[in-house]
Amino acid sequence: MFEPRDLPDEVAAVRRAHTPDAVVLDGGQDFETLEPAVAEQLGLLADGLEPFSAPESWLPADVPEVLRRTAGDELTVGLPGDGGVVWTRQTTPPTVIVKPRLEGSPASFVDFLVAEALVQADLAPAESFLAFFGEGYPDLAAATPLSPADTYQLGAALYDAYVGRLTRPVFEAWGVGGSDEHPHCPDLHAAWVDAGERLQPRLDDLAGEVARGETGFAAAAELACAALKHGRDLPDPFAALDTGAYERNGAAFAVQWAERTFEALADEGTG
Repeated sequence: MFEPRDLPDEVAAVRRAHTPDAVVLDGGQDFETLEPAVAEQLGLLADGLEPFSAPESWLPADVPEVLRRTAGDELTVGLPGDGGVVWTRQTTPPTVIVKPRLEGSPASFVDFLVAEALVQADLAPAESFLAFFGEGYPDLAAATPLSPADTYQLGAALYDAYVGRLTRPVFEAWGVGGSDEHPHCPDLHAAWVDAGERLQPRLDDLAGEVARGETGFAAAAELACAALKHGRDLPDPFAALDTGAYERNGAAFAVQWAERTFEALADEGTG
C-alpha cells in the first residue's frame, strides 16, 4: 500500500529544515480518507500512532458523515478536498502521502506539493479544519445559511487560508534563502509562483461569478483561500482573511468574518 518516495535535492532540503524525521510515501491506491484498517498500516512504518478524536460537541447535528468518522476514536487520515498530497502528525514521526492521482502531473508541481506538505506538517496548528475550529465549528455552521456540505467546504477553505498565512513566508524565502534553516530552492519557488499565476484568471472575475450565481460562495472561498498562500490579491470579502488579525486570532476571527460577511450579503439582498 505504501512505498518510500525518493526526494529531489530541494525537497530533501525542505524536509531537513522543517520536518527532518518525516516519512514521505507513495500511496498504492487513491483515496479521500484512509479508512482505519488501511491507515493503521502506517504504524508499520512509524514509531508510534496517536489517533485524533474530537468530542461530540464539536459537531453540528447535520455534519457530513465523513467528518463524524474523522472525529471518532479510530485512526483515519485525510479528508475529501485535501488534494493529491496529505500529511499527518498522528504518526510519530509525521507522514506525508503522495496519491496516485498525481501520476502524469508535472514533476515540478508534485515536488512543490510534497514540499508544501512538509512545511505544513511543521507549521500548521492543527491537522484538519475540524481540529482548527474545535468547539467553534458549530458557531461557524450557525453563522452561515449554507448547507452542511458547503459549510464543510467553507471551513476547509478558511483553514487553508490560515495555514497559508503561516507558510507563505517560507515559500517566498525559497527564492532568496541560502542556509540550512532557510534553504535556497529556486525550482520550488518557481513552481509556487507558477501555481499562483494559474489561479489569477479565476480570481479576476470571482466576485462577478458569485454575484451572477455562476459560482457558489463556498466554492469561491475555496479558490480565494487557496490563492492566499501564493501571495495573490484576493477579492472582497476574502481579502480580510489575508491579515495579521486572522493570523493572531485564528478560528475565532474566521467565525466573526463569516458572521459579518453573511450579514452583509443578506443586507445586499434586501436592499
